[in-house]
Amino acid sequence: MLLERVVGTWETVRDTRSRTRKREALAACLRDAGPDLPTVACWLAGTLRQGRIGIGPSTVQTAWRELHQPAATGGLSVPDVDAVFDRILAEGGPGSNARRLAELQRLLGTVRENERLFLVRLLNGELRQGATEGLLLDAIAEASGIRLQRVQRAFMLVGDLPRVATTALTRGEAGLDTFRIELFRPLRPMLAQTAESPVQAMVLLGQDAFVDHKLDGVRLQIHRDGSQIRTYTRNLHDVTSMVPDVVEAASRLPWARFIVDAEAISLHPDGRPRPFQTTMRRFGRKVDVASLRYEVPLALQVFDCLLLGDDETIDWAAERRFRELMQVPARYRIARTRVSDPDEAEAAYDAATDLGHEGVMVKDPQGIYQAGARGRSWLKVKPTHTLDLLVLGAEWGSGRREGTLSNLHLGAIDPATGEPVMLGKTFKGLTDELLAWQTTALLELETGRNDWQVFVRPELVVEIAFNDVQASSQYPGGMALRFARVKRYRPDKRPEDADALDAVRALLPVDSASSAS
Repeated sequence: MLLERVVGTWETVRDTRSRTRKREALAACLRDAGPDLPTVACWLAGTLRQGRIGIGPSTVQTAWRELHQPAATGGLSVPDVDAVFDRILAEGGPGSNARRLAELQRLLGTVRENERLFLVRLLNGELRQGATEGLLLDAIAEASGIRLQRVQRAFMLVGDLPRVATTALTRGEAGLDTFRIELFRPLRPMLAQTAESPVQAMVLLGQDAFVDHKLDGVRLQIHRDGSQIRTYTRNLHDVTSMVPDVVEAASRLPWARFIVDAEAISLHPDGRPRPFQTTMRRFGRKVDVASLRYEVPLALQVFDCLLLGDDETIDWAAERRFRELMQVPARYRIARTRVSDPDEAEAAYDAATDLGHEGVMVKDPQGIYQAGARGRSWLKVKPTHTLDLLVLGAEWGSGRREGTLSNLHLGAIDPATGEPVMLGKTFKGLTDELLAWQTTALLELETGRNDWQVFVRPELVVEIAFNDVQASSQYPGGMALRFARVKRYRPDKRPEDADALDAVRALLPVDSASSAS
């Protein structure tokens, strides 16, 4: 297959809003890839077949900057380009960086302009084309003629889109049937949908549910086979070496072979949670782990299971899985209550928030574990805060948002200086209509710009919903908003009516307030 065919598919998917057209273009490309399917599937998923090849964004930028006019003819094949990536990966020793750069420059100098853009974004991990995970699974199903549910299950088990695509198109459904849960190959975690209140959650699930404390910790998937234990984050990164106390706790669970879903969280002696960033300190340091584990000890809280012994439990009803988890010592198990009416659900919610936790998870007793999916049988309920903040700038969007100002810079006025202080960014919650409006509005307020940002006079007030505030050195105010999203603009409010920095600081957990002052 020629590179231009893959790039043409990328452009089609990027430039159309029709999900059907996107799916058809991706499916046709996968179907026609032939022996190049493993590489093409990786590229369409935004990754290289080789994984990391020793080239970072700065090298790509240097190669791009030093290039002249792109080739007029192109004509490289997928194997031609893939062979260059193989050679770059193989480089090592003295002078290897210069040789990698030379290889990349030769490649980028022999392709057309649109092909060059595709390769640069592929290498930088920025191939934002609108080809989401769900859309690629749809395309794999269409290209292979296999039921979508079967393809989704295969992906749930292996979490590898290129592998699923290659197996589906070369070996069919029989090939997908060979996929099994494997120890030390982490599965993508099940995610939750949102309910506004415990009462609404009960209405959606029915008058019978489990209510778990929702902890503001780090989610871990723990695998054990005898004496071997590994821990993985929700992004499937192995963090075993960072959490020896979690590994020790996992060794005390009642099975010699298992995969469990859990939270690791730092708690005060009275059991109340410490701020999220305190827990995160354990995951940002690879050295001095021994001393840090005593400064920031982690509690293990198991809440689900995917494998027990030789039994794959993901298709068991939740009540059966949770019954098995009752074998876990209480100190290592999530606080869980079974409720049968809204009043009981409200009481369980109040108990969790009174302890300082961020809310509850309400779960259907008959629900299965939908790895990699945002399942309807799990509903999260937690308080949401809103603030009226000032827009200080925005960043140009990419993919479907290319040409619009998307990622907003948010700030509040510091009463001590009268100047706005940045608190974070968000691009969430923006409709196409709002993107178009805010691009025009912000450009009218422009005070300066660089290649990717536009800075504006702080005159627009926007209502922002967010989960909580945490201390952070990333922004000048010493704080950051977690999970911020746009609710609406407030043209009825003047800049001086926006919330001040003190209102944000008041939402900090007690442990964090002093460090942000």
